[in-house]
Amino acid sequence: MESPAENEDNGEFKVTPWEVEGEVDYNRLIEKFGTQPVTPELLQKIKKATGEIHPMLKLGYFFSHRDFDWILDRNEKGEKPYLYTGRGPSGMVHMGHIMPWIFTKYLQDKFDSKLLFQLTDDEKFLYSQDRTQEEVKRYTYENILDIIAVGFNPKKTRIIVDTKHIRYLYPIATEIAKR
Repeated sequence: MESPAENEDNGEFKVTPWEVEGEVDYNRLIEKFGTQPVTPELLQKIKKATGEIHPMLKLGYFFSHRDFDWILDRNEKGEKPYLYTGRGPSGMVHMGHIMPWIFTKYLQDKFDSKLLFQLTDDEKFLYSQDRTQEEVKRYTYENILDIIAVGFNPKKTRIIVDTKHIRYLYPIATEIAKR
């Protein structure tokens, strides 16, 4: 919900990457972003596939997902999932970044999956008039060290830096943009 929390009694709230205001209605977020709730049934499917339920799931750190049930169904049929996550290198990494990465590492380990980890340095440079390319380059390098420190399998992890891998990304981006 991008509108500010004008009246918490009226059910208004604000959730952005930088702040949360008001009492969050998770069902409204699920509807807005087209995700599905993490249900006890999904947790049992995860347990069946991995042998356990990750502590972050047990504690309710994640309340929704997109197509995780479909991925589990495909995995059950012998198809290994590919993992994808990313980071916009605009500052130092904090717990809000690390926690999903820890869960991603868990998935990589449990499914023996390949991981694509994209750093959108171009976006972070273009998005801010105040940020220099050198600053974004430094954050990118420091963030890569943090990503490596999480312990992803180096043989199954590919770190993609937009400005360094543009020749691979650009044809895909133009194809998507045309649709």
